[in-house]
Amino acid sequence: MVVYYNMMTKHEKKYWSDEVTRHSNALDLEKGVFTWGDPLKIARSLKRSAQMSTRIKARPYQSAMSMLNFYINRAGKNLSESQRKILEQAKRELRNLFAEK
Repeated sequence: MVVYYNMMTKHEKKYWSDEVTRHSNALDLEKGVFTWGDPLKIARSLKRSAQMSTRIKARPYQSAMSMLNFYINRAGKNLSESQRKILEQAKRELRNLFAEK
């Protein structure tokens, strides 16, 4: 009996996080949301996606923030400093949006 443990190619191993970002099982993200230049627009989109999802296991705020952090962490050195600043501001905007009643 032959068992194949890992049939992923080198390219697939390297970019598994891109697949998660594009095809999240919990949130239906708008296309290119993490590349937008407006932190408030990014935060509103993530909030809307988290609140509309029926597949999330955590609270909407936690799911939205987790996806944003996941993207920032996985983009790593490939994320420009200007886009990193926009995404960090989007975190603050997201906190503010969820704090509003």
